[in-house]
Amino acid sequence: MKKLLFIALFSISALAVSAQNNTSQSYIDQFKDNAINIMHETGVPASIILAVAMHESGNGNSAIAKKLNNQFGIKGYNTVVYYKNKKKVRTSYKKYESVWASFADFARVMTERKQFSHLADKFTQYDYKGWAKGIQRSGYCSSKRWASQVMAIINRYDLDELDKTPEPQAAAPATKEIAQNTDK
Repeated sequence: MKKLLFIALFSISALAVSAQNNTSQSYIDQFKDNAINIMHETGVPASIILAVAMHESGNGNSAIAKKLNNQFGIKGYNTVVYYKNKKKVRTSYKKYESVWASFADFARVMTERKQFSHLADKFTQYDYKGWAKGIQRSGYCSSKRWASQVMAIINRYDLDELDKTPEPQAAAPATKEIAQNTDK
């Protein structure tokens, strides 16, 4: 009986912990529109934005993702203070007002910093493999497996389909319709 009770309590606590954390699919569902909009503004593929964020932040579950909205581990110039388990943590990671701001800053880094800006000239929004390998070669990370890990996330969740999302068209002016209605 004690064993059964222990298993039940363990299962309930595991469910409670998993309910507090983002899953890959919930992260995608929550932030794919942000990634698509930023792709259309900057040319950085939505699949890259989302997959790198998922990889670097553990689907938004890392401490800096939760406390600082920093999805990419981007460092800043100032020291930021936050609390983790009632302990004061000082860090050089940037703090963002929102996940959107973190995504936009990542795209800015990819398109404006000399270290990465050549990627936007070299690769289209449809070439996530080129972007992933180029980001790794340009020194974004120290791991030799980083690009393959990011591409595996893209392939697993078909994130490259987001790169094909057309830019929303502005509403067409209704002047023709108005003119037609007044001619009658």
